[in-house]
This record gives sequence, C-alpha cells and structure tokens, in this order.
Amino acid sequence: MQIAVCDDDEREVSRIGELLAEYRISRGESVECRFFTSSIDFLCELRGGEYDLVLLDVLMPGTGGIQAASELRERDENVRIVFMSASPEFAVESYRVGAYYYLLKPIDTASLFSLLDKIGGELSAQPDEGFILKSREGIARIPFGKLAFVEVMNKTVSFHLADGVVRKMTATLSDFEGKLLPRPEFLKTHRAYLVNLGFVQAIDVNRIVMKNGNSVPVSRQRRRQVQDAYMNFLNREKRELPASAADKRKRPAGPWQILLVDDDPAERVVWAGVLQSHGCIVQEAENGEDAVRLAAAGPLDCVLLDVMLSEEAGFSVCERLRKLTDTPIIFLSCLTEPDRQVEGFAAGGIDYITKDTPAELFWAKVETRIRLSTSERTQLCYGPLLLDLAERRVLVDGKELSLEPVEFDLLCRLSERAEHIFTPEEIYGMIWGGRPWDGGQTVQTHMSRLRRKLEKAWEGHRFIEPVWGQGYRFVPVKQ
Repeated sequence: MQIAVCDDDEREVSRIGELLAEYRISRGESVECRFFTSSIDFLCELRGGEYDLVLLDVLMPGTGGIQAASELRERDENVRIVFMSASPEFAVESYRVGAYYYLLKPIDTASLFSLLDKIGGELSAQPDEGFILKSREGIARIPFGKLAFVEVMNKTVSFHLADGVVRKMTATLSDFEGKLLPRPEFLKTHRAYLVNLGFVQAIDVNRIVMKNGNSVPVSRQRRRQVQDAYMNFLNREKRELPASAADKRKRPAGPWQILLVDDDPAERVVWAGVLQSHGCIVQEAENGEDAVRLAAAGPLDCVLLDVMLSEEAGFSVCERLRKLTDTPIIFLSCLTEPDRQVEGFAAGGIDYITKDTPAELFWAKVETRIRLSTSERTQLCYGPLLLDLAERRVLVDGKELSLEPVEFDLLCRLSERAEHIFTPEEIYGMIWGGRPWDGGQTVQTHMSRLRRKLEKAWEGHRFIEPVWGQGYRFVPVKQ
C-alpha cells in the first residue's frame, strides 16, 4: 500500500509514522509511506496515480487540505483521501471533494488500523500481474496495471509507470513486444512506442494524450488502427463488466432511490425528510425482511441501515443485502466505538454515520458515497443530448458535437446537478481548481462558446441557461 501523509505539525507526522510502522509490523503488510509538512511540497511532487491513500490535514498554512484535495482529485480520480482534523466542522467540505473518510485527532490506533484493513482488503482484490525487469540498476517488478507506456530511444527502453517512476534498461522494443502486445490493453502506436490504452485520456490526429499529461506520438500509418483499437478496448471493458456492475449502469435516469431501514418511526421521519429535501425518493423498511424484499425488487442508489434493529442486527441484514446488490450500504447508529465500526465494515458497509450527525454533514456523506459508486457510468442521456464519459464524446440527436476538453468538463459537471444554479466562482473552482480568481472572465468565455455550440446543434432547446445576476444552470429536455 502506497501512502502519503501531509500535515504541517511535525510531531503529528512523526506520530502517524510510528502508527503506520506499527501497522506494517503487526499485519505483515507491505506499506510504503511518504511524509510532507507542506501541501505545496506535496502537490509539487504529485503526478497522480502513485498513492493508494492520502492522509491530509485540513488546516495548513497557505494551501489548506480542502484546496489541496481539489487539485489532487483533478490528477487522480481514484485515490482515497482521508482528512485529519481536531474538529468535525470541516467534514461537509471534505466530503464534497470526494473524501473517503474523516479522522478526528488525536488519531487512535483502532480507528486508523480498521481503516487501513478496509483499504487493504479493497486493494488486495485487484489483480496485479506484471513482469520482472533486470537492469544495471537492479531488479524491479513492472505491474501491467501500472505501466502507462513504453518508449525506446538510443537503444534505451524506458518504462513509464502511472506514478511517474521511469525504469530504464538497454534493450530494444521488440524484446518486450511479446510480453505486452498479446494483452488487449497494449498497443504499438509508433515504431518507438507502446501504450497502455487504460491510461489514455484522448486521441488527437497525430498523438495520444495520457491521463498524467504525457504525449505519445502516433505514426501516420497507425492512426486508424489506434483509433479502432481504442474503441474496441472501451467496448471490451463494457462487455466484461461483472453482472452487478453492468446492472448498476443500466439503472434508469431520475432521482436517487434510497432505502432507509430503521425500526424507529421517528428516526425514519427525520432522515427521510433530509433525503427528500434533496430530491431523493425514499423507501422505508422497519426490519430486515422488508429491507431484503425491497432491495430485491429494483435498483437502489444507497441503503441507510440502522445497526440496532429489534428483530435482527443491522450487520446481519447487511450481509444478506450484499448477496443481492453492490449498492453502497451506510450504517446509522448511536454507537461510536471503533470496534462496532470495524464490525460494520467487515459486514460489507461502506460508511458509518452516527445519529447525532448534523443534517448537512449527513447529506454530504450520503451524496458523496452515491456519486463515488456511480462514477463508473459511461453514459449520461438527457433527451437528444448524450454524454459518453468513456470516450469523452457528446452526441446531439445522434450527431457528434465537437467540444474542447474544458467544454466537455463544464457540460459534465453542470449536468450532474440539473437545474442547480452554479455561480461563476463555483464553476471556476470545479474546473480550474486553485488558480487565482480572475473575476469571471474565463468562465464567461468558455460558457459562451459551449452555449453557442449546444444551441446550434439543437435549436429546439437551451441546455445551459444563464441566470441573471447568479450564474448558469443545466436544463435537461423534459420527457
């Protein structure tokens, strides 16, 4: 497990380092750590893809943890971000940038270890095939899943890994084609380059743009082959999805469907009210039997499950639900003991919310968990407008609409929350991260171009409307 720890308190960094060392010894696990006392230093070294887990202090001078996490998310969508703070007041903000968890200081051994056990279990379920590379520098293992691309120059073959590490050896590219090209994710784009299609961000006329920002040339003779191979690769990924994941992607569009399981009617009224105020459709169950029946009846976006059910323990109900669905299950409880939370994670829960949690934080956690679980969707459809997330394409009435990368990102982010009015400051923060605010000129320029393209492609509807004095909102076609 690759872990980064960023905290401006050197004593806290030292203590966390001791806990991680203790965890490595007690579990016999491979744990490699990097420590930073400045978020700027951390971001300067960050490429994206090199860490499985980032422990990030919320309050740091200059660039704080929330701002650092926003930039981190742009470079790595999958990394698990765990915030650390002495106060829960920043929890809502943390979950809005995709926090995996929120640890309160002082961090205790039980909480940290249970969290690491859960993450370790998730990572161990992922295959990690590869090959051994022997060079003058020593012996290194090159995992296929982390190899972004290979290039040869002056009889030196360089293996570029997703975490930015480059392994080199004197050889020819043909020495490794037999290991890589039989695998469907690898493709030769040029006489001097092999590319892992899983790390491709975009394909231009004569180059491939990788997710880490590197560019790989495409020879003129291979342009059509590269495009066809990439399309086949994406289609193969969709075909090979497990049944549960495929079912999740087939979920019909519309408000989130949430199952609330609690034997206390008063509690159900409170939490259902919060969920419904955010546009969710809530189904209620007062026992495990009802919960299983409702879960089997149709697709759900989330299950909120009380731990202390009168007829059957919530953990037992969770295990039964896990056999029916892979939708996120969040436990609700009055109990805060770490052992109980560990038991909940072991039963298949993805988060643990105490019943004294403020409504705003409760919703932030639920929303984040649902968005993370549905981030694998490949298409968003709004009447004649189709957003293909895998290929980063937009179709309007079946015809492809040419958008710049930033325009595609703008359309995706606005469409995620239809009818919500985004201020220019919100849009700027979502797309351009930590750059200094320019007064709205950048947002206005890009939004004007995007709106003109959409209106020209489909004259019967304005998908993005300006709201005078407030900002912009996405308006889907009413079916």
